[in-house]
Amino acid sequence: MCDVHNEKKVNNCGCKNHGHSHENHHEEPKKEHKHEHGCGCDHHHEKEHGCGCGHDHEHGGDIEGKEIAKIFLAAVFLVAAIFVGKYAIELSDKFSISLGTVETVSLLLYLISYFTVGGEVVKTAVKNICKGKVFDENFLMALATVGAFFIGEYPEAVAVMMFYQVGEMFQDYAVGKSRKSISALMDIRPEVAYVKLHDGTVVKKEPSEVRIGEIIVVKPGEKVALDGKLAKGEGTIDTMALTGESLPREVFVGDDIISGSISVSGVLEIEVKKEFSQSTVSKILELVENASNKKADSEKFITKFARYYTPVVVVIALLLAVIPPCVEIFGMGGVSTTDVWYKWLYRALSFLVISCPCALVISVPLSFFAGIGGASANGILIKGSTYMEALAKTGVVVFDKTGTLTKGNFKVVNIVPYKTENELKILKSATIAELYSNHPIGLSLKETYKNRALEHSDVLESIEALELKIDSSNFEEISGYGIKAVADGQIIYAGNHKLMDKIGVAYDVCTELGTIVYVAVGHSENDINYIGAIVISDEIKEDAGAAISGLKKMGIDKTVILTGDRKNIAEYVGNNLGVTDIYSELLPGDKVDRLEELLNMATSEKKVAFAGDGINDAPVLARADIGIAMGGLGQDAAIEAADVVIMDDKPSSIVKAIKMAKKTLKIVKQNIVFAIGVKVLVLLLAAVGVASMWYAVFADVGVCVIAILNALRAMKCK
Repeated sequence: MCDVHNEKKVNNCGCKNHGHSHENHHEEPKKEHKHEHGCGCDHHHEKEHGCGCGHDHEHGGDIEGKEIAKIFLAAVFLVAAIFVGKYAIELSDKFSISLGTVETVSLLLYLISYFTVGGEVVKTAVKNICKGKVFDENFLMALATVGAFFIGEYPEAVAVMMFYQVGEMFQDYAVGKSRKSISALMDIRPEVAYVKLHDGTVVKKEPSEVRIGEIIVVKPGEKVALDGKLAKGEGTIDTMALTGESLPREVFVGDDIISGSISVSGVLEIEVKKEFSQSTVSKILELVENASNKKADSEKFITKFARYYTPVVVVIALLLAVIPPCVEIFGMGGVSTTDVWYKWLYRALSFLVISCPCALVISVPLSFFAGIGGASANGILIKGSTYMEALAKTGVVVFDKTGTLTKGNFKVVNIVPYKTENELKILKSATIAELYSNHPIGLSLKETYKNRALEHSDVLESIEALELKIDSSNFEEISGYGIKAVADGQIIYAGNHKLMDKIGVAYDVCTELGTIVYVAVGHSENDINYIGAIVISDEIKEDAGAAISGLKKMGIDKTVILTGDRKNIAEYVGNNLGVTDIYSELLPGDKVDRLEELLNMATSEKKVAFAGDGINDAPVLARADIGIAMGGLGQDAAIEAADVVIMDDKPSSIVKAIKMAKKTLKIVKQNIVFAIGVKVLVLLLAAVGVASMWYAVFADVGVCVIAILNALRAMKCK
């Protein structure tokens, strides 16, 4: 079963990597995401759409009752004005008043209706003009409707402003609806923490005032304020707001508890491990709050388009009001000057109403916002629209193996002694080497050691005793190979087969399926001997196969595994799942090199996404077009390094994320084509006199409402 190796092999890499196929698990994330807080966590802010018209849309979230009341009141006065105007003669005769008086009453009713619904718009337009913001949406609406009053088109002037406000109301409703899932995340912010003092009393504190090592008490129905470990008690916690998982999770002493989760049953006493500013809930909230800062190319295009578009159409409207009537009056002769000026002024005013790019500048960012909100509800955190757009263009998906496609729940399944060596000695030596490791392989070794120590207390001392006796300074990580430790006067090497080659030790190659930790010990560097190997196995995640097949159904035919694990294990996992390309036994630098090759073959429409555990694969996450961190709960580095965080740790959620991104981008393109197409068509019709101001109302408000409703579809994932 075993061949004897006695060759030296040196393969240096500048990247830190723990040996025996830990797959870069000691890497620190290198990707920087600079966040600028654009708003508070409650999201009650004025959002500049960058439309070039300077229009600020207040996103209040819910339809204000007073806004509905204003529109209703304006509608009542409008109907009254129309009634009085239509039956002016009859009313004059009936009440014995002059016709001029009746018409004046009708005009006053129109004005009351107009200022009820549009007074704020006119006021804002005047203020903006004073500030130098001439070409804004308020200016366009005010100029067009006031102009309509001057040419006697009172009903149309009021109706345009009224429908404009209806459009604004729909917009507020849409933004509020799309923000609901994100608001659900905002609700996870804890307000208080109950701290248990040494004398047993419990005091209420602000979460930011609680320090590491203190004990917080969480009763059923209360939120967990800070990250920590369960020190006392057992029960169930609800993590739905964080992961999208509907079923509560059972927790026991020693389990990690994440801030933002809710206690369902049992009184939990949790030892705080992170300050509030570094807790999971704070990291998630920061991520969500800043998601809108990363603009997609589509949004940038709309911003630039609108910046030039609005002034141009204002100039065209002005020319339309002046040049054609001059040509008609002086070129044709015999025409009514008043009628000509009225005709072309009306067309110019209609042109102004139509020209407002509201549908475009609202619906595009709203589509992305809705998509991000919908993804959040499914436990997928996307850091901004630029990453959602890139995700929609994914053509290649690269996976880390351990913890991404496999569970990362390692178990020691066999200890293989060399010759007459003792199994307990091999286990103890490997455990000492992994004493300060938090990698699943190291944790599995320590867990096995604890169980064996209980059975063989006369031979094996406790983990706690080892930690007290052995200082952490006696450990050296050999990047890509393993660990060197000094303890009890012995030198211990534990790592992959490359480590044994590197130190020139003869060893038996273990062919068992699993991750192999080779162990060698000695009293000096010239006296290192191989003592045996430990076989550690992992399981493939239940939905990993469905994830790969789901990607293929979407047209993503190229799926890749990059792993530091052995070739036979990598091929076993990859072939079972149907992955197209498998690269194994890679050092951290090798992973980046392989990814570079894939990136060089990629196109702008076929981006390369990398899915890893966030902490272990920081260099690759940073280099990929889209970095996807799996199982981001409690992993600060994952949230910082990745562009997308899959909170529920399921590979199938990657499929869902790409599907939602594709749907969102499709909706964005639909809205762009629809809004521009209708605008151009109605603008041309207005210029030649076919489209009245009622057409203008549809082109502005109608298109805006339709685009907004279409944008809301981005929240749903089939």
